[in-house]
Amino acid sequence: MSYTIDIEQALAELPRFDAIVDVRSPAEFEEDHIPGAINWPVLSNEERHKVGLLYASSPFEARKLGSALVARNIARHIEQSSAGLEKTWRPLVYCWRGGQRSGAMNWFLGQIGFRSRQLVGGYKSYRNQVRADLAALPGQLRYQVLCGRTGSGKTRLLHALQAEGGQVLDLEGLARHRGSVLGGLPGDAQPSQKWFDSQLWQQLRGLNPARPVWVESESRKIGRITLPEQLLDALRDRGDCCWIELPEAARVALLLQDYAHFGDDPEVFCKLLEGLIELRGRETVRRWQTQARSGQWAEVFGELMRLHYDPGYERSLRNHYPQLERATPVRLGDARPEALQQAARQLLAA
Repeated sequence: MSYTIDIEQALAELPRFDAIVDVRSPAEFEEDHIPGAINWPVLSNEERHKVGLLYASSPFEARKLGSALVARNIARHIEQSSAGLEKTWRPLVYCWRGGQRSGAMNWFLGQIGFRSRQLVGGYKSYRNQVRADLAALPGQLRYQVLCGRTGSGKTRLLHALQAEGGQVLDLEGLARHRGSVLGGLPGDAQPSQKWFDSQLWQQLRGLNPARPVWVESESRKIGRITLPEQLLDALRDRGDCCWIELPEAARVALLLQDYAHFGDDPEVFCKLLEGLIELRGRETVRRWQTQARSGQWAEVFGELMRLHYDPGYERSLRNHYPQLERATPVRLGDARPEALQQAARQLLAA
């Protein structure tokens, strides 16, 4: 026998499900899905497109074609993936709106004898819940916000805090971006906005409101990812700041490590710098590009820090974090793991 379940109850019982089965097409799944879900598409990308085109001219013929395709694909999934599953296997099944695609899969699994549940409202109900929670959850937490100039080791200190048992929210890690014009990670594309939201939602739901959350100060956007307004407001209104100080030479050394991949193709770096012409002027940007092409990386990063990043970052921080004047100072001599570990322990013990 199979049943339906609404999103509120499904989330409450989520740990009790043996699997979350997303039956949407691979393209829909790739854009976003419930964290931890597996993809058993009942229509491929091409099949879904074909049925959709036919539906515009003949809903009846589209349903005939779609039913045949769905039945074949469900049979394939059962043949390939159900071996070894016990009768007590309890999956949560969903599609886009909780309609025919998940209904068909849920029916078949129920007929076999599995304890399947179909999510009422499907992915859309889940997405609505994510949006509501991203508006509500940030205001329930208290934050310790790591602030500091570019290259001061904020991300490394955040990871050190996590290693020492601190409760951490790594926004740049979720966004797969370092947050500046140069911040894209080589060979690692950013997630979709919806998948970032889902990962952030999952992280926020797992945080303990009784403990502080350590997080880096961020702009409204991390690369092409937009942070929820309510999270930004919570960081700025409820966050206690720590100001990280690192000598300039050590900051340059850290940036040389983080952006070493540009040495393999300086033209990628030079192209990204084009985005700074309006702010810093064509002559200055051309000088930086010339330095990069000639391998003068320490010089170009030093100038980028002094002339571009530092002034803009500090101005933005002071506009958005009025409590910055009361920030706890964290003075690092260098960014060695030992120094970061010691700083993390001191912060957690304070």
